[in-house]
Amino acid sequence: MTSTHRLSHWFEYFPENHMWSQGMMFGIEMQTWGAASISEIDQIGQRLRGHVGDNERWWLEWTDMARRIEGFGDAAAAEGRLLTAAAYWLRAGTYYFCGERFIPPSERKWATYRDCLRSFRRGLAVRFPNISFVQVPYEGTTLPAYFVKAANVPAQAPAVVMFDGLDNAKEMSVLFGAIEIANRGIHVLAIDGPGQGEALRLQGIPSRYDYEVPATAALDYLCARGDVDPARVAVMGFSMGGYYAPRAAAMQPRFAACVAWGGHFDYHESWQRRLKIMSAGGTKLSAPGFQLPWVLGRPDIEACMKKLEDYRLPGIAEKIACPFYCIHGENDNIVQLDFAQRLYDAVGSADKTLDVLTVHDGGSEHCQEDNRQVGANRVADWLALRLGGRLA
Repeated sequence: MTSTHRLSHWFEYFPENHMWSQGMMFGIEMQTWGAASISEIDQIGQRLRGHVGDNERWWLEWTDMARRIEGFGDAAAAEGRLLTAAAYWLRAGTYYFCGERFIPPSERKWATYRDCLRSFRRGLAVRFPNISFVQVPYEGTTLPAYFVKAANVPAQAPAVVMFDGLDNAKEMSVLFGAIEIANRGIHVLAIDGPGQGEALRLQGIPSRYDYEVPATAALDYLCARGDVDPARVAVMGFSMGGYYAPRAAAMQPRFAACVAWGGHFDYHESWQRRLKIMSAGGTKLSAPGFQLPWVLGRPDIEACMKKLEDYRLPGIAEKIACPFYCIHGENDNIVQLDFAQRLYDAVGSADKTLDVLTVHDGGSEHCQEDNRQVGANRVADWLALRLGGRLA
C-alpha cells in the first residue's frame, strides 16, 4: 500500500543555519566511502551547539577532531597496522577539509588544506591503491588530479574527466563521485580545475568561463596515457561544474558524453537570485561571502557579477551533440530546478536525459548532498550504458 503522505526535506543539523547544516552534510555523506564517521562528526556538532555562526569555532572543532583522528592513525601505523591507520587518515583528511570551509583565504586556510592533503593521500595510498596523484599539463603549469584506475578492464577502457564545484575539491569527489564509476569499468580523472580545490588554494589559479580549455587539457592527458580509449572519454561536473561540463562538451566535440550533476543554465542569473535573497535577509546560503570573489579572482561582488556575464549557456548548450545527462534534486534551493529544465530543453543532443530526484527517491537536495550514494549510482549507471562500462 502506497502512502500519500508527503515526505519532508532533509534534516538540518543546525536548523537556524543552513550553511552550517550543509557543511555538516559534506562530512556526514563521506561515511559511505570510509572517509567519515557519523559518531565523530556528531561529537563535533555537539561541541558547536551554542556557537552557531562562529566560523572560528567551526574551524577549531573540526581541526581538533582531525588532529585527534590522524594521531590515532599514526599510532596504528607505528604498530604496523596500516589498514587501520589509513582508515583514520582518510577520516582526518575529510575533517581538515570541512574545517577550512568557512575560513577566509589566508595562510591558515592553506595550512589546513595541506593537512588535509597529507592525511588524505596517506589514507588513499593504502585503502585505495588504484588511485594515484597526477599532474595534468595546463598553460605552462599543471592542474592537480587523482587518476582512478578501474579494475578488470581491457587494455584501453573508457574514462571520465570530473570537475568540482564552487566550494568542493577532488579530495571529496574522488570518493563520492569516482568510486562507483570505476566500479563500472570506467577510469576517472578527478581534477581540480581553475578556481577549484588545490589549483585555487595552493596555485592561485582562478576560475574561467571557457572551461573547454582546462577540459581539453584533461582530455589530452587521458588520451596520451595509453590505457584510455580516446573515443570514449566523457566530461562531468557537479554543482558549479554543472556549468563547466556542458560548456566543455559544447565547445570540445571529442567528448563522448556529458554529465551535469546539478544543472546550471545561467550562472549569472543564479547569483542574481542569491543576491536578491541575501538582500531580503534570506538564510539559505551555501557559502560565505568571500567564496565567489576568491574563486573568480575578483575583488568584490560587483566585479564578480561582471565576470559572470560570460558564465551562461544560452546559445552554447545547443551545440552539445554527445549523449547528455543532468541529475537534479527537486528541492535544490541553491540551484533551482528551473535551471536544470532550461538546460535540458536547450541541449542539442538527440540522446538527453533530465533525472529529477524526489524526497521519496532520496537525494532531493543540492547535488544529492542529502544522499550522495543515490546520486553516485545513478550517474555511474548512466555512464556505463553510454560508454560501454558494466552494470554488474
